[in-house]
Parts: sequence; structure tokens; C-alpha cells
Amino acid sequence: MPGPFEWTIILGIGLLIFGRRLPEVGKSLGKSIFEFKKGLSEGKREYEDAKEELRQVEEDLQDNE
Repeated sequence: MPGPFEWTIILGIGLLIFGRRLPEVGKSLGKSIFEFKKGLSEGKREYEDAKEELRQVEEDLQDNE
């Protein structure tokens, strides 16, 4: 793990590379994280819906026996 001096150098190089575009990069990163979390919650919701539907089918099959 880099120490404080190494982190300072890494940060300095990052500022030299992305200095002018830093707000743009931050905005893009924020949007990407938001979309990832949105997709994750949608996937979780779909999983829960499918699980509930499967549970209902299972109950219907048990009721018909």
C-alpha cells in the first residue's frame, strides 16, 4: 500500500492529466455510479417479483393437490 508521499505524487500526476477535465470526469463518474445503482435496484426488484411469482405458483400447485 502506498504511503502518504506516494499518494501525493499519484494525486499530483492525476491533477496534471485530468486538471482541466476534472469537473467533467467527476460528473461522468457520478452519472455512472447513479446508473449502476439504478440498474442494481431494478435487477433486485425483478428478482423479488420473480421469486414472489414462483411462490404463488408453488402455493397454487399445493392447493390443487
